[in-house]
Amino acid sequence: MNEVQVVATGRYAPKKVLTNAELSKVIDTNDEWIKTRTGISQRRIALEENTSDLATKAAQRALEKSKIKAEELDLIIVATVTPDCYTPSTACIVQKNLKAKAATAFDINAACSGFIYAFNIASQFIKTKTVKKALIIGAETLSKICDWNDRSTCVLFGDGAGAAILSSSKEPGLLSIYAGSNGEGEHLLKCKAETLGVNNTDLIGMEKKEDGSLNFISMEGREVFKFAVKVMDEGVNKLLKDTSLKMEEVQYIIPHQANLRMIEYISKKLKVGMDKFYTNIQHYGNTSSASIPIALDEMNEKGLLKKGDNVLMVGFGGGLTWGGAAVKWSIEKNKEE
Repeated sequence: MNEVQVVATGRYAPKKVLTNAELSKVIDTNDEWIKTRTGISQRRIALEENTSDLATKAAQRALEKSKIKAEELDLIIVATVTPDCYTPSTACIVQKNLKAKAATAFDINAACSGFIYAFNIASQFIKTKTVKKALIIGAETLSKICDWNDRSTCVLFGDGAGAAILSSSKEPGLLSIYAGSNGEGEHLLKCKAETLGVNNTDLIGMEKKEDGSLNFISMEGREVFKFAVKVMDEGVNKLLKDTSLKMEEVQYIIPHQANLRMIEYISKKLKVGMDKFYTNIQHYGNTSSASIPIALDEMNEKGLLKKGDNVLMVGFGGGLTWGGAAVKWSIEKNKEE
């Protein structure tokens, strides 16, 4: 089987910055309350761009950093819970935008674990020699499914996209990857689609829904916190066991950026200093499937990663879903750094 390497990364976030101070003007909250509970200072909001726009721009930046042309891509996977529309897939729109005519394109929905799931799927295609080059993207416009009157959820989320290009190789890159799901927890983090019987009710004689409810993100925060700490702790240990790596051989852990307090708790539980965890939730909020690839590209751009570094990525999300990947970094550090 072929090995799988990350050969390029890219990210994009909307220009509009929504600070905690600005939020406090429209809902009952304040900067201190949000920072104390989440670590978030600001988030990005898409005003005129849709998910496919963010995904396309992140992908273009990844392509610019590589020597790969869009027409060389064999596969495009977009992980998102906020697609442009039910059909076509966001990935097909991205394929059109990039003019990547040779690529098979489709979306997946694994919530905040989406990028890891996409990495896992694309890797199987590469390992079995079905494709040589794959573009995986986590992209979200969560602002369009947030209830901006609910301070328990709307302060958490932001919009953005992160991308990575994977390529077949003879040298090791992906060391280990896993994913898991538990549908019994589907109610803990949820956003409903259209409700059965709402449309065309006069035609089929069904009673129309009159409660006026809209389909926004809902979350049972305490239960999600407990679930997340458990699966991320177990996930890091699983990756170490599967790769035979020791913690001191790992340069960075990139967790899903859901809550800074959660990451600090996991750090203590693993008895690993926070300096080993890369965090940027302060600037973006929780961008769901985009959070890990945005962080990965920031690290790559800052020159924090050098060729041969061992990096662990762990995530969790609605579904419930979770997953992780261990990667030996294969991109040369920018010589200007």
